[in-house]
Amino acid sequence: MIRLFVLLFAIMQIQKPSNTSQQTIVFNVVRNEKIIGSLKATKTVTDSKTYYKSSTIINARIIKEISVNYKYDVTFDNKVLKQANVNITVNDKSHANTTTEWEDNSYQIVKNGKQEAVINNEISYSTIQLYFKEPKNISTCYSEQNGTLNTIIAMGNHVYKKVNSKNNENLY
Repeated sequence: MIRLFVLLFAIMQIQKPSNTSQQTIVFNVVRNEKIIGSLKATKTVTDSKTYYKSSTIINARIIKEISVNYKYDVTFDNKVLKQANVNITVNDKSHANTTTEWEDNSYQIVKNGKQEAVINNEISYSTIQLYFKEPKNISTCYSEQNGTLNTIIAMGNHVYKKVNSKNNENLY
């Protein structure tokens, strides 16, 4: 009788509805009208947490053959950034490794093993979200790669310009 109760309880737990949704997108990376790589990004929502993962692989010849891999792993809880890990390799050598952690009411940012400036305000929008959520009425965007805040400028017709701390621009 106890076994039957345990079995029924286990089956009810397995069939319990999940509050999880997942969205995956894939883009080609194009340079000079030639596909040189791909980007795959996934957004998984489970209750109050949102997990973003992306992987970009680029193989191109710019003076010499290069292979670039970008890996992002970002977590938001109740729409606030809690953790971000970015690892970028070029020709299988580490190019950038940035970790952002929400601790003691501020973000601790470690870039390539060095503690960076602390950010005290909660972050509610970051670069990886540009793939999934149009930045309507958003003027700043956290760069998980650089550990800095970028400017977002609406260009019209659902196009946005992101300007980083070095004044480099990208359109989304």
